[in-house]
Amino acid sequence: MSKGHRSSSEDQPELPLSGSVPAPDGSSAGRATATPASADTTPASSDLYPDAVLSVAEAAAPIAAQNNDAAPLAASYKNWFLDYASYVILDRAVPHLDDGLKPVQRRILHTLWEKDDGRYHKVANIVGATMAYHPHGDASIGAALVAIGQRGWLIDPQGNYGNALTGDDAAAPRYIECRLTPFAREVLFNPKTTNWQKSYDGRSNEPVALPAKFPITLLEGAEGIAVGLTTKILPHNFNDLCRASINHLQGKTFRIRPDFPSGGIADFSTYSDGERGSKVKVRARVEQRSKFQFAITELPFGATTESLKTSIESAIAKGKLKVKRIDDMTSETVEIVIELSSTADPDKFIDQLYVFTDCELTISPASCVIIDDKPSFMGVSEILRRSVDRTRALLGRELEIRLGELDDQWHADSLERIFIEERIYRRIESAKTWEAVLEEIRAGLKPHLAQLRRAVTDEDITRLTEIRIKRISAYNRFKADEAILALEKEMKSVKHDLAHLTDYTVAWFERLQEKFGKGIKRKTTSDEIEQISAASVVTANQKLYVQRAEGFIALNVRNKDDFEFVQDCTPLDDVVAFMPDATCKMVKVAEKVFVGKNIEHLHVVPKDGDDRFYTLIYQDKESGKAFAKRFQLGGMTREKVYNLAASEGSKLVFLDETKNQESMPKTVTIYLSGRCSARVKDFLFDLSELTLGARGNKGVTVTQYPVRDVKRA
Repeated sequence: MSKGHRSSSEDQPELPLSGSVPAPDGSSAGRATATPASADTTPASSDLYPDAVLSVAEAAAPIAAQNNDAAPLAASYKNWFLDYASYVILDRAVPHLDDGLKPVQRRILHTLWEKDDGRYHKVANIVGATMAYHPHGDASIGAALVAIGQRGWLIDPQGNYGNALTGDDAAAPRYIECRLTPFAREVLFNPKTTNWQKSYDGRSNEPVALPAKFPITLLEGAEGIAVGLTTKILPHNFNDLCRASINHLQGKTFRIRPDFPSGGIADFSTYSDGERGSKVKVRARVEQRSKFQFAITELPFGATTESLKTSIESAIAKGKLKVKRIDDMTSETVEIVIELSSTADPDKFIDQLYVFTDCELTISPASCVIIDDKPSFMGVSEILRRSVDRTRALLGRELEIRLGELDDQWHADSLERIFIEERIYRRIESAKTWEAVLEEIRAGLKPHLAQLRRAVTDEDITRLTEIRIKRISAYNRFKADEAILALEKEMKSVKHDLAHLTDYTVAWFERLQEKFGKGIKRKTTSDEIEQISAASVVTANQKLYVQRAEGFIALNVRNKDDFEFVQDCTPLDDVVAFMPDATCKMVKVAEKVFVGKNIEHLHVVPKDGDDRFYTLIYQDKESGKAFAKRFQLGGMTREKVYNLAASEGSKLVFLDETKNQESMPKTVTIYLSGRCSARVKDFLFDLSELTLGARGNKGVTVTQYPVRDVKRA
């Protein structure tokens, strides 16, 4: 059967091959359509769809619940959005379970197969030809083709396809070429087992899904954002998938874990079979080449050398890393060489890279595929099981087709042998009409029908009349018998394979692995990754300054005339500041940040919390009295203002802080305002009787008069 030929209904495989999706304009010529009843505008979330399998209608239920009488166009807008949601989910963003491909990928590969002659084709030509099937312009087609070519399993690239490690773009489509790989020809195409549908303009036939005999979606990985849902399937190792497929066929348990083309180290302890809500931690591989020289040799999945270098430079700018020089020497393998400055701590540097840069990332898989025109969330193990079951069914269908072809050939060869050996062709010499010719042949075959396995049709007789005289004269009975015996031998082998289809499928995967799996080793190392505390690796290499009057704190200022040095700190530290109105606030240190004007006191908060003891005297605004108290700050929220007085707008008149409770002030001298009516304008106040309380307590009364100053006695 020629490429592109549309199979008859008898040739269609009895497999769970799904239909197609509606066109963007709502047309459905030659295409099966999904007809959901509603749509969902909610952003993607792991809690959005509680069920394992959902239709587009179920995903869109909130829109359907709206009152269509609220506006004349409400129903139209709802239906238009439903069409759009259905189209994006089914025909653009999510791969199909049957072949593991998105529509644009399937159409690119189908175009390459139609044009396949073993030679390379200009990518621009393939992009243009694919537009006959994919109505989204050349940009999306070209980008998808380059992405497949970079992975190298299905498309054999030639020319500058960019670099997936560095993030460099490919050359223009007119400069690069491509063709199908032998692996793609082996596992993706068979027009005899393909279900066909009309293209979007009705001019051509395209596959509903390619008859893929391998879990392509797990091999290649997939990522897409649709309406209300996302899919992210991580790539896996070819040999791992082959072994898991064989184990499934043999009824054994199996476990598959992702294998990233960029290598790196991955923690799969919370992978949970790639289902929604699972996590994978990935790390770059970093090696120390000398005391102050390090090299990144493998990337975490999802990062490029460019993005990784940018994140390192950002950490340097924020003072989190002390690096003198970065050289990206990546070509076919990753190599980012980092030279540390003399003030850096080499023992902590690798951990600092993992904490402060993209050398460590967290991936959130969400395995979603299209099954029976519905997006379905399932684990990667279930995807593999279903794919392998489909492969077994496809191989069985191919064997049935081959058995039918052999039976047809045996019947034709047997008829030809009888026609020639029994000299039935001589009976037609006296026939005057075409009908008489057919009748003479039928009568001549009648005594020999017992040698055949099925009835003789008019087509069989017509085919006998087309045998050339040269073939009859050169007929060799011995060779004819050998050909029939060979057919019978092959038919027996095919029947045996059909009777032992599982064993045949296992052998097929073993041959596939032997043919294409040599040298394909895992690139990603599985290891449990411990959480690194940022506080444990950061160093106090920043200098904190304060501009009290204007209310700013800053790091590493150049013009120190207006600033006062506070202390050394780290970029992760928090600072607590006390203000004249008896309030305090905690802020994170930064290059320059406003805290509040006329800062009375500030200090860096320790990593494990503020453990200092405070003695505070304030003039309460509401009552006019002065109160004294002792307290600890306790837990605080950044940027939140905490009032330490009984009422807002009070005045801070004395503050003492110490790390040792025993060194807290015992006595202070209170100086009252000269304008007050008190006879004694200064007196000693005993603080030793104050108990340690919470920061929000009111305190004990010191005096009812305005306080001018307080000094330690």
